[in-house]
Amino acid sequence: MTDAPRPLDPSTLPDPIDVSDNSAALAGVRAVIDAGPFADDWDSLRGYRPPRWYEDAKFGIFIHWGVYSVPAFNNEWYSRNMYREGTEEFAHHAEVYGPHRDFGYKDFIPAFTMDDFDPDAWAELFRQAGAQFVVPVAEHHDGFAMYDTHRSRWSAAQMGPKRDVFGELSAATDRAWMVRGASSHRAEHWFFMNGGTKFDSDVLHPEFQDFYGPAQREETAPNERFLEDWLLRTVEIIDRYRPQVLWFDWWIEQPAFKPYLAQLAAYYYNRAASWGREVVINYKWDAFAPGSAVYDIERGTMGDIRPEVWQNDTSVSKSAWSWVRNHEYKTVDDLIAELADVVSKNGVLLLNIGPKPDGTIPEAEQTLLRSIGAWLARNGEAIYGTRPWVIAGEGPTEVAVGSFVDGDAAEFTGADFRFTASAHVTGDSVYAIPLAAPADGVLRIRSFGRGAGLLSRRITKVTVLGQSAPAEWEQTAGELIVHATGAAVVKLVLEPEAVQARTDFLHQ
Repeated sequence: MTDAPRPLDPSTLPDPIDVSDNSAALAGVRAVIDAGPFADDWDSLRGYRPPRWYEDAKFGIFIHWGVYSVPAFNNEWYSRNMYREGTEEFAHHAEVYGPHRDFGYKDFIPAFTMDDFDPDAWAELFRQAGAQFVVPVAEHHDGFAMYDTHRSRWSAAQMGPKRDVFGELSAATDRAWMVRGASSHRAEHWFFMNGGTKFDSDVLHPEFQDFYGPAQREETAPNERFLEDWLLRTVEIIDRYRPQVLWFDWWIEQPAFKPYLAQLAAYYYNRAASWGREVVINYKWDAFAPGSAVYDIERGTMGDIRPEVWQNDTSVSKSAWSWVRNHEYKTVDDLIAELADVVSKNGVLLLNIGPKPDGTIPEAEQTLLRSIGAWLARNGEAIYGTRPWVIAGEGPTEVAVGSFVDGDAAEFTGADFRFTASAHVTGDSVYAIPLAAPADGVLRIRSFGRGAGLLSRRITKVTVLGQSAPAEWEQTAGELIVHATGAAVVKLVLEPEAVQARTDFLHQ
């Protein structure tokens, strides 16, 4: 067995927190809901409209950082898989750290030091990347809160670094003029540690039940006590930190959550109205009623333009969301193509990174973020504040549609493009974003040809973003031909609608 972190000393633990009586807190939630404007029913919640700032933002940063960053083995599900006999994590844990009864997941907490965590440096990096909002994980499936909670002693504010990391990063996000968000993965904690109940492990120790529990079976619906606790933990995040994006993972789609989801949404929207802020809830599958929140696809995309704004949450890594030692990273070209594809289909990209337990962001991930930022500094006009064009794109390369389809990035060619349009009412500008550089240095865009019938107004100007010299271009019946260097973004300026209408009248 190699050197392992020093186990947690139970004598240093704060006293457990009694949260058995939720009646007063639940009454407070009900009072906010009853005050309106939203009621906790789906007909009322369908009156929600996504904010303009979010539709214009297009790009945010997701952060998976927690105790699972200490073992850094395989992925952020280490706390579950280390207790599941037959898994790589189970064998790795026994070999490296010893028997599960003597060294469990809780024993990684003292090594979660965050010695070099600088929230302002993180925010500066995210600004350099071109991000408009930041969504740290407030609590992952492991049940360790990254924020200062009054509902559990198991938090970064009371153990490990003893810092309100979430609060510090939220404040730094504000100082950098980005929008603060939060994600909650608490729902999955109902079952997450249940493997440890099947053999002699520390999950069964009574003194740690408030951390490892409930540890129930996946087949069982969560009971009212757990659902109330889930609701009140989320309300605590809302009230203490005022996030304007609230992201939920998949397990809230369980039927038992439905009435609590409606309560949560009404509470959040009503509280936001009292703050004078516009907010977003992200959900997967069918957890929320259509139109009541913003639909999210994990590691995937739509097949075409979606009328309502949506979101793709994905990571810079193909292999994990948290810091691990054997990442398989995407390339910057992969990520830019993913951003362009999502935005062309009326989506927003939430891109994840995974810091190390000492609070530093891996150099490879910093490089990827800065490279995306450099591309956006040059081409952001085709991304920020845009809306879908007539079609999302063109090209010979088929993209896999749905969730969890980004493991193998498509091999795009110089004939693959994604389109966006300016968000002005007149839509005077249209953009073509190539997903790869053409081999001969000539961009050929079939959808912009005269014969395609997709441009309703005449082209008055063609430019290449980031290029000061006038673009050399020609429009034929079959295509628009633009001479450029590399995968350059093309901008079309169209004749204003009023001018076009007058010209058409004179030629009748």
